[in-house]
Amino acid sequence: MKATPIAALLASAQPLDPVRINGWVRTRRDSGTFSFIEVNDGSCLANIQVIADADLANYEDARHLTTGSAVSVAGALIASPGKGQRWELKAGSLTIVSLAPEDFPLQKKRHTDEYLRTIAHLRPRTNKYGAMFRLRARISQAIHRFFHDNGFWYIHTPILTGSDCEGAGSLFRVTSLNLDDPPRVQGRIDYAEDFFGREANLTVSGQLEAEMMALALGKVYTFGPTFRAENSNTRRHAAEFWMVEPEAAFFDLADNMDLGERLIKQVIAQAMDNGAEDLGLFARFVDQGLMARLEAIATADFVRLTYREAIASCQRSNHPFEYPVFFGSDLQTEHERFLTEIHCKRPVIVYDYPVTLKPFYMRLNDDGDTVAAMDVLVPGIGEIIGGSQREERFDVLAKRMDAHGLNRLEYGWYLESRRFGTVPHSGFGLGLERLLMLVSGVTNIRDVIPFPRTPGNIAF
Repeated sequence: MKATPIAALLASAQPLDPVRINGWVRTRRDSGTFSFIEVNDGSCLANIQVIADADLANYEDARHLTTGSAVSVAGALIASPGKGQRWELKAGSLTIVSLAPEDFPLQKKRHTDEYLRTIAHLRPRTNKYGAMFRLRARISQAIHRFFHDNGFWYIHTPILTGSDCEGAGSLFRVTSLNLDDPPRVQGRIDYAEDFFGREANLTVSGQLEAEMMALALGKVYTFGPTFRAENSNTRRHAAEFWMVEPEAAFFDLADNMDLGERLIKQVIAQAMDNGAEDLGLFARFVDQGLMARLEAIATADFVRLTYREAIASCQRSNHPFEYPVFFGSDLQTEHERFLTEIHCKRPVIVYDYPVTLKPFYMRLNDDGDTVAAMDVLVPGIGEIIGGSQREERFDVLAKRMDAHGLNRLEYGWYLESRRFGTVPHSGFGLGLERLLMLVSGVTNIRDVIPFPRTPGNIAF
C-alpha cells in the first residue's frame, strides 16, 4: 500500500481504513498500555498522532521510538477524542525504518536561529523551517504561474559568463587552470590558456541574455541562482541567491512598474490563500503584524515618486537619518523604509534615478541627468525590485558603455542587437529571498534559503 501524505489525511472528510503514512517521529509519550507517537512527513505543518497499543506485534519496539526516528505506519484513520485534532491513526502495523540515537539535535524545545544555522542539514525538520521551505516552494510556483498567465516564456540563461552585467566587479572567478602554477604572460595570469580562452565568472544576472531572447520571443523571464562576491555580512545579503528577471519587448518604464506591482500583489495573495497554515506560524511566532501588512500590500495601490520627489520628501521630514540624503546620493535602507512605513505608509515605486547611480544599460532620459530606472520599495524590507527601461538606441548605448570603461568588442553582441530590429524594452530583477523575507516576516536572509552562502560560510 502506498503512503498517503499526512496533509491529505488531515483534510479527509471521513474515516479511512486502511491507510499508510511514512514520516519522522516528533515526540512519543506512553500511558499505560498505549504509546502516543507524533509523526510528521513534511507535507504540512501539522503532525498526525499515531496510537500504538499492546495488540501491535512489535509494541515493545514502538515504545522505544526516539525523536527523529523514521517510521512507516499502516492502520485506520479514526476520529480523535483529543482536543485540537480531528483525526488520529490507530496503528495496525508499524515499521521502524531507522532509529535515531538519543543525541538527535532537535529535541522538543525551542532552538535559536543561530544554532539552527549550524545544523542546516537538519533544520528543515523543525516547524519553522519546514513552513519556510514549503512557503518558498509555493511562492516559486506562484511566480511561474504569474508569468505563464501573462504570456511570458520561461527561458534559461547562462550561469557561466564572460560579462559583468552590473559593472560592479563583484564576481566569482571560475577557472580550470592549475592555481599552483598558472600560465603567465608578463607576470599576469594568461587566461587565454584557460578553458574558455578568456576570463569566466559566475553570473550576477541573466538580464543581458534575457534581452536578446525578448527581442525574439516578445516576453520572457529567467528564474535561477545568481552570485555576487560582495564581502557584505549583513542580514540582507548572500553570495548566492535566486533572481526572477522578466524582460519584455515594446514595454516602457510605466509598463515595467505595472508588471512589478502586479507580480508582488498576486504572489502575496496566492501565498495567503494557499499557505495559510504555514503563514499562520510566522504570524504567531515571528511577526504579529504580518497578516495585516501583507493584506495591505496585496490590496493597496503602490505610490509612484520620482527620485527627486523621494529625496525632497526625506529632506523635508527632519527624520534623524544616519546617512545624509541629497540629489545624487543612493537611497539607503533607512530612506526606503521611511518612504514606505512613515511617509506613504504603503509600497512605493521610485523612478528616474540620476545617471551616475545606475548601470550603463538603462535608458537615458531627455534631461540627460536621469535614467528610466525604477525600484519597488516595500514596508519592512525596502528595495525588493530593481529595474529599468533599457537603452535601445545604438549611439547612446555605445557612449554609455564608453563612459563606464566597457570594451565594445567584448559586448559587441549586445550592441549589435541595437542595430537589428531594436525596440523599446524593459525588465527588472526580483530577489526571491527578499520576497520571502517580506512574506514571512523573517529578518535574516540566511533563514529563507536552505543552505546559505555568505562570507566565510560554505558549509553543507
